[in-house]
Amino acid sequence: MNNNLVTMANQIGGFFKSYPDKEQATKDIAVHMKKFWPPVMRKEIIEYVDSSEDNLLDDMVNEAIKKYLKD
Repeated sequence: MNNNLVTMANQIGGFFKSYPDKEQATKDIAVHMKKFWPPVMRKEIIEYVDSSEDNLLDDMVNEAIKKYLKD
């Protein structure tokens, strides 16, 4: 796993974390990844979430990937 992807995903999450609507923020994290990350990066971060119970991603980022990025 590329640790840079974890860092980038958490930075994206940090930006959206300040949103008052947490559900919308979670959706927007996934939208950002779909829009700006190439498919290979999205695939790698999804595999990381699926294969790692104690991963280094922020809770909101984990939720965004599980709920919205897999679509």
